[in-house]
Amino acid sequence: MHPRNVWQAMSAPGFLRSAWPWRAVAYLLTGAVAGAVTLVGLVVAVTVGAVLSVVVVGLPLLLLTALAGLPVARLERLRLRLADRAPAPDRPRRQPTAYGPWPWLTTRLREPATWRDLGHALLLAFVLWPLDALLLTAALAFPLATAATPLVMATAGDGEEAKVLKLWTVTTWPTAFGVAVLGLLLLAAGAYALALAAGARAALARVLLGTGREPDLDARVVELTRSRVRLVDAFEAERRRIERDLHDGAQQRLVSLTMTLGLARLDAPPGPLADQLAKAHGEAGRALEELRELIHGIHPKVLADHGLAAAVEDAADRSAVPVDVRLELPGRLPQAVEAAAYFVVCEALANVARHSGADRAEVTGGHRDGRLRLEIRDDGRGGAEAGTGTRARGGSGLTGLADRVSVLDGRISLSSPPGGPTLLRVEIPCEWTERFA
Repeated sequence: MHPRNVWQAMSAPGFLRSAWPWRAVAYLLTGAVAGAVTLVGLVVAVTVGAVLSVVVVGLPLLLLTALAGLPVARLERLRLRLADRAPAPDRPRRQPTAYGPWPWLTTRLREPATWRDLGHALLLAFVLWPLDALLLTAALAFPLATAATPLVMATAGDGEEAKVLKLWTVTTWPTAFGVAVLGLLLLAAGAYALALAAGARAALARVLLGTGREPDLDARVVELTRSRVRLVDAFEAERRRIERDLHDGAQQRLVSLTMTLGLARLDAPPGPLADQLAKAHGEAGRALEELRELIHGIHPKVLADHGLAAAVEDAADRSAVPVDVRLELPGRLPQAVEAAAYFVVCEALANVARHSGADRAEVTGGHRDGRLRLEIRDDGRGGAEAGTGTRARGGSGLTGLADRVSVLDGRISLSSPPGGPTLLRVEIPCEWTERFA
């Protein structure tokens, strides 16, 4: 198994013979160079901007300086591949609301990620790159200079002595070779030290830049939310297609069949054949009624044409229990929200009629503070419980309703003490705009 990062490589045999020590050196060396360049750039930009800010010209330069972390963070994500093979994805960025440099600049300055990138750039410029340079000097330059003692002694003018790190003098060849062996051992130890430092630096960069091993959580949440919205829209479109096909296809055929059987029944003489035709005519009529109910339940025409308030009024008129409806809506809402709310109201009213023993029910609610709020109340015997896959005592079975609403980030709550009343609350986030009016 090939190591994925410098940490795993250090614990694997043959570390010194692999490319990982060189990758660690390259990571720290490029970090030192990038930090030094960043420091110079920041100092020059801030100095020039501060001087020119007297005449307001330097203000844009100071604002652009706040964005210095963006290219530094992008470079750091590329450099991370030297110490860690795992990808370092960038954070998802918000898109400007308009075209042009100023909307882009204001959008970037409002993002917390921009300021985290700037903090990383400042830390790299003032703290990290001097440490990288110091580590490279201590772990490479000193051991290499020590290991080169015999070469220094051989190239000296008299060939009788050599200075080791400008600290002590070697005058014999056995001592020179002994110092060289010590330098090689220090070089091997330095390779581990540099790998350790490179792994720590890479881990710190991932924390500061939000590039953990798992894909960025915010990006995953955003993508999951978008995909869920797409699935809801696709589901509603498929419901409408099925309703259209049933309405224009199967229903029309049943109507034609019912009329044909009715005419045949009128022309047939009294007898067994007439009785069979009458029975078939009745069955066809009942099948047509059931199909119409099915079409109405899939996506009622009144909901598509007139909106949620009219559809709830229609459902209340068809309820076996008298229902009062008081809804205050600004206009049309998104189709997915209207469909989910209508489904919840219909299921709740069906449960009221089947299980509550109520004499009256009411549906109230409206759109306030960016949320659609509905309340379905009845004066029945209460004692309903939220089911967990099967219908619970009292017949509430809210699991399916909760799943339907949760797809839209909504929630359902139930209050049903023994003896009643029962109150079902529904909240669905829904920003109303003029295009839904």
